[in-house]
Amino acid sequence: MTITIRKCTCDDVPQLQEIGYTTFKNTFQHQNSPENMESYLNKAFTIHQVEKEIAAQNSHFYFIYVKEELAGYLKVNTGEAQTEKMGEDSFEIERIYIIDQFQKHGLGKGLLNLAIEMAVEQHKTKVWLGVWEKNENAIAFYKKMGFVQTGAHSFYMGDEEQTDIIMVKKL
Repeated sequence: MTITIRKCTCDDVPQLQEIGYTTFKNTFQHQNSPENMESYLNKAFTIHQVEKEIAAQNSHFYFIYVKEELAGYLKVNTGEAQTEKMGEDSFEIERIYIIDQFQKHGLGKGLLNLAIEMAVEQHKTKVWLGVWEKNENAIAFYKKMGFVQTGAHSFYMGDEEQTDIIMVKKL
């Protein structure tokens, strides 16, 4: 299996918007009301929102491909782009999403390892992420990769307040 990872550019916005929308919906639609799901998707994954995110100075997106087929993506943040004030020594993994048919093939681990490598290169002392408390598979994966729960924050899916747990890996 030939796997390649490349950094996204502004030219990738349509593809990034589509994969973001699709993977988020496929991952969480069964655990949320259709109304709240549509409300969130129509806010978080518009072309305008993705353009804004990819243009942010300290946010970076990466596509992962199997052979030449887009299989998933990664979004990382540093500095002021982090979704929580975690300090300049922190590196946030905001999103790791893999298309259903490519899951369980090590792609998420590959993207996570890329993020950790970037954090080390930037002399960060910790990598952190937020994960929905009901996303048991992801929580188990992050624990296996050395992350520990350090807190929680609210996340809104439409009008429903949900809890994301904060997980940190010290470098």
